[in-house]
Amino acid sequence: MGGRYPHMLLILILLHGANAAIDAPVEKWQTLDGRPPLVIARGGFSGLFPESSKFAYEFAMTASLPGVVLECDLQLSSDGVGFCRSGLTLDKSTLIAEMYPKKDKTYKLGSEDIHGWFAVDFTSDELINNVTVIQTIFSRPSTFDAIMGMYTLDDMAGLHPQQIWVNVEFDGFYRDHNLDIEDYLLKLPKDYPIAYISSPDISFLKSIGGKLKGRAKLILRCLADNVTETSVKKSYGEILKDLKSVKAFASGIMVPRNYVWPVNNNLYLLPPTSLVKDAHALGLEVHVGSFANDILTSYNYSYDPAAEYLQFINNPDFTVDGLMTDFPPTASGAVACLAHNEANALASNGERPLIITHNGASGVYAGCTDLAYQQAVKDGADIIDCSVRMSKDGVAFCLGSADLIASTTAATTFMTKVVTISEIQNKSGIFSFDLSWSEIQTLKPELTGPFAQAGLKRNPAAKNAGKFFTLPEFLHFAKSSNVSGILIEIEVAYPFH
Repeated sequence: MGGRYPHMLLILILLHGANAAIDAPVEKWQTLDGRPPLVIARGGFSGLFPESSKFAYEFAMTASLPGVVLECDLQLSSDGVGFCRSGLTLDKSTLIAEMYPKKDKTYKLGSEDIHGWFAVDFTSDELINNVTVIQTIFSRPSTFDAIMGMYTLDDMAGLHPQQIWVNVEFDGFYRDHNLDIEDYLLKLPKDYPIAYISSPDISFLKSIGGKLKGRAKLILRCLADNVTETSVKKSYGEILKDLKSVKAFASGIMVPRNYVWPVNNNLYLLPPTSLVKDAHALGLEVHVGSFANDILTSYNYSYDPAAEYLQFINNPDFTVDGLMTDFPPTASGAVACLAHNEANALASNGERPLIITHNGASGVYAGCTDLAYQQAVKDGADIIDCSVRMSKDGVAFCLGSADLIASTTAATTFMTKVVTISEIQNKSGIFSFDLSWSEIQTLKPELTGPFAQAGLKRNPAAKNAGKFFTLPEFLHFAKSSNVSGILIEIEVAYPFH
């Protein structure tokens, strides 16, 4: 099992967090109904498994909050069977092109020609028996590719989730092929727990709304704010300026993250919009989509997906009503374990483990600088650390490495000081004990990370911010702060100097 499914260990580890999530915080939420925000699993646990597959839905239910909502992007086969699969074509998320290499077609969608393999050209038997699914994002595990078939809405309902979310993206396309999604949904068994039906198509929502008789909430799914909604000929940004008109046909909206927390061109958060408060004032739910653990959205989150979820559900001004995500266990942990828990949860023995820094908050600011230590204290660190280095004239100061190239701008001004000292490291460097303290003070700290060469920068706006701390300055800062202790590290003495 370990050789065939190496990612299973990760999944099993997540189960503990899901079980701990059963007891929700007692504090009232700022959602529309005062209850915890929904975790909506887009295509199930699609961050790990092929989306909308058997494993994706099963593990979403197992490793998430008990009330996790399973989402299905609805497609119809030529004989009118509903399948869960995002997009309009099948060739990017299945191996249908290998099985039916000559059945690709080109169809008109609005003014655009779309080429590929379409569900409307295949019977349900062909799709179920001959087509297997694959991961659509190549940076994600391919371990489970080509081992599961396409999943129908009936299959997903058979897992007995508490709630199902059906998204209808291309109703007009199916009507052009004599297939009626509206009729399909209305004829589904009444015991199917379909709680939400969303669509970016206002005409579809208005049409089905009068026939559902309250069986499901209708949600306007907004695309990018500059995209035009075809039935009313307005952009989604314009539509949301008149929320009263949305209230006339929908119970809520689903929006991309930047509708609530916009970012600037440098990927830093701007102040939040008033959308959530405005919608709640009119009785509209606000759900936010496109969450994923493996994409960079803003440097403010320091690559911590839980921090991003908390920005939407644990700020003092508002809480969104639902989080649609490819990684429902992470969202579940944020809702059930991290939100409303600023006091830090205690361990089972009643004691909290110590939080010990690594060069201060060195993921936010350059390590061992005043700003890194200040941020560490602000974040609740118990013990702050100082790796002691010595200058040429005997000044002790804090720095993560004796090689100044690693964490300062020394390479731009002191290249003549480059030497190789094999007792310290195998590569050449510019070492602290070869520069006087006054020379070191002319340098700027440099924020680096382990994956910087892969483009994963840390807080680039503060790349060279902060100043170095001497050991006496560090001790004075620690004494005046609320930390419970310090860690002094001396890696190596330098007898050869």
